[in-house]
Amino acid sequence: MIDLGEVTWALSMTEPGAFETSLSTGHQWDFVPAHVPGTVAGALTDAGLYDPENPVPLHGKDVWYEAWFDAPPGRYSLHLEGLATIAEVFLNDVEVLSSRNMFRKYNVPVELADRNVLKICFRALEPHLNAKGPRARWKPQLATSQGLRLVRTTLLGHMPGWCPEIHAVGPYRPIRLEPETTPRIVEKHILADLAPDGTAALSVTVRLENTDAVPVLTCAGASAKMSLQDDGCYAATVRPEGAKPWMPHTHGEPALYDVTVQAADNTLSLGKTGFRRIEADHGADGRSFGLKINGVPVFCRGAVWTNADLLNLSSSRETYRPLLEKARDAGMNMLRIGGTMLYESRAFLELCDELGLLVWQDFQFANYDYPVKDAAFVAEIEAELRDQLDESMGSPSLAVLCGGSEIYQQGAMMGLSEDRWKGPLCEEILPAIATELRPDVPYAANSPCGGVLPFSPNEGIAHYYGVGAYLRPLEDARRADVRFAGECLAFSNIPVQQSLEEGLPVKPGHDPRWKARVPRDRGAGWDFEDVRDHYLKLLYGVDPAALRYGDPDRYLELGRAVTGEVMSETFSEWRRPGTNCQGALVWTLSDLLIGAGWGLVDAAGRPKPAWYALKRAFRPVIACVTDEGTNGLAIHVLNERAEEKPVRISIACLRDGQVPVVSGEKGLLLAPNSAQTLNAVDLIGAFFDVTYAYRFGPPSHDVTVVRLFDTQTGELISEAHHFPLGRGLHRHFDAPEVSVEQDEAGSWSLMIRAKRFLQSTVVAIPGFEAEDNWFHLAPGEAKCIQLQQTPDEERDDQAAPKGQLTALNFAGRVPF
Repeated sequence: MIDLGEVTWALSMTEPGAFETSLSTGHQWDFVPAHVPGTVAGALTDAGLYDPENPVPLHGKDVWYEAWFDAPPGRYSLHLEGLATIAEVFLNDVEVLSSRNMFRKYNVPVELADRNVLKICFRALEPHLNAKGPRARWKPQLATSQGLRLVRTTLLGHMPGWCPEIHAVGPYRPIRLEPETTPRIVEKHILADLAPDGTAALSVTVRLENTDAVPVLTCAGASAKMSLQDDGCYAATVRPEGAKPWMPHTHGEPALYDVTVQAADNTLSLGKTGFRRIEADHGADGRSFGLKINGVPVFCRGAVWTNADLLNLSSSRETYRPLLEKARDAGMNMLRIGGTMLYESRAFLELCDELGLLVWQDFQFANYDYPVKDAAFVAEIEAELRDQLDESMGSPSLAVLCGGSEIYQQGAMMGLSEDRWKGPLCEEILPAIATELRPDVPYAANSPCGGVLPFSPNEGIAHYYGVGAYLRPLEDARRADVRFAGECLAFSNIPVQQSLEEGLPVKPGHDPRWKARVPRDRGAGWDFEDVRDHYLKLLYGVDPAALRYGDPDRYLELGRAVTGEVMSETFSEWRRPGTNCQGALVWTLSDLLIGAGWGLVDAAGRPKPAWYALKRAFRPVIACVTDEGTNGLAIHVLNERAEEKPVRISIACLRDGQVPVVSGEKGLLLAPNSAQTLNAVDLIGAFFDVTYAYRFGPPSHDVTVVRLFDTQTGELISEAHHFPLGRGLHRHFDAPEVSVEQDEAGSWSLMIRAKRFLQSTVVAIPGFEAEDNWFHLAPGEAKCIQLQQTPDEERDDQAAPKGQLTALNFAGRVPF
């Protein structure tokens, strides 16, 4: 095998059509070193000719890639895994491929000489975007060009206000050559299943080349000789005994097993698979959407994936891993790849398989009215889906296949009737291929869809922004009766100060560079900072504009805290027993530039405060609270694990954040995969106006703390807090005790003991990432926080961490 990413590449940009074929190339003077896989934007950036923070259009030029290489002469198969977007491939000045689809994969038979040159011309996309096609029934405002509906390319880079306008051009996925005589698998179909009785079964069909041996399928200690079928393929089914089921990490172990096909002396790998059964759960009334994994209802929580490397479109494990581990560490169990993004590589799915993260995959269609009466367009779509679903074969993490994003919503919001916005693309073409190739994965026609209108949150799949962009009160999360939020809770989340100082050292709101990185909907007269400010005023009772003007540092502190507080309360509503909600995915996991973007993780890879809030809200064993007014404070206790859990739950109502007015506790044995609701009275033993709903006299307390402990170990599992008078910020001067400790293994931790309740406690430690941050801390018990050194920071490993502690209601700083 020849990896053409290891040879020397160069690129040159020309006017559109300057060279019709590769025969006349070579006269360009502006060759730039390039990488494969890679992009034009990445190569130009490396050469100092492109600024990703101020990108210029790249779709108005032709770009020629060129590489010379030596090889043993003979016949080979040229594998091209992704070309963006209108591409012509020339080997030794003979055209071997023409592609018009960024999402296709190609295997091209070629003949090599001793010395070879491979040239790829990426034609200017602009003329294709300006070309006229069939008339659209609606025109969305999402992207800059209506012509994007006619070209199979990503919308990334074309959505101002959503992401940097870095255009995807170039060979963004690997290119390699294999000798044509190499034994290999050229077609495959893999289906791993887990029956209701726990029996695991793996059915595999393969078509082999360059071997006459009868293949043997092996997985999890079980083997079977494969049988030749009438169509020339080989097929077999094995039923490994004792194979563990694959579960998302929140509910169990993501067990994986190697799959191989042995043909004589050749071991051909089909990667790893896991045994699981996924069913769509439409609820008792048939109006919901959710998932059962191996018969267990799973509350799906996580975020919408954007991209790990917008500049280079890298798809390696090394690029994906940090963000996917951040998702796993935050307690997420699902990521959605939206229709406005990009199909990710096999490495993405493999890591999700290993980490126990479910993947919701939108096919790459969004908002537009696509020309499905064009037979050539439909043929291209069908080939695209086969390429992409072939990549996913055997992956247990693939949990939902979806026809796209907001296609139905766009048409319906334009006032069109259902027969005009619901059509064959999502109802016939896409599900037919999805069902054929991945019958083990539920299909959803669109996100959102399902109600009297496709965007009604109380049926099917919603894009819920009642709490959020529509500025509804927090109670709307319950009133809307959300069944499943394919996306929700989009806020302009502010990064930590270190990231701002390194990547955006400007004052919030007073500098155009700050506002340029605040997301907004194209054509709207508001942005998502306005949304955050609305809830800042609602929760903290301050005027955001006056605060930003008079005390910008305090504005940032409150702005960082408020989005996590809103998200935590909303997920408490959605996870409580009695809710109809079966899952919700926050918009989005990560930012593409440093700034107050939608991401829960900033562009430097650092978690934002909202990430920590969701990490606490997403725990599989948790206690959370909801204010039920005159019905008191409801305490919801959940155990999503497969084992029963003995716990102790306590409550304390504190006056002045310090003096216990009333308290109580109760022991519980949580059954596996169970949830129950208690009232505060169940713990206290008598009536007490915990929510301050009756208002008999002045309030007796200002904060209620609910703690959940592991009975066997005494470990604190989770905490929940309720503020009956609102999140007042009367600042006190009772400094907590803070110390840094090191264990025998050399790991560092921070020990904190508060004298008075601390609201949104922040530990800032250069060179370290705390396992918990922006947390509320009740007085009395010590809190131990593990510290992990960040790999990108240079420091003395033996030196104790140094930093400072602050809190929103503490009038001071504690250095340590």
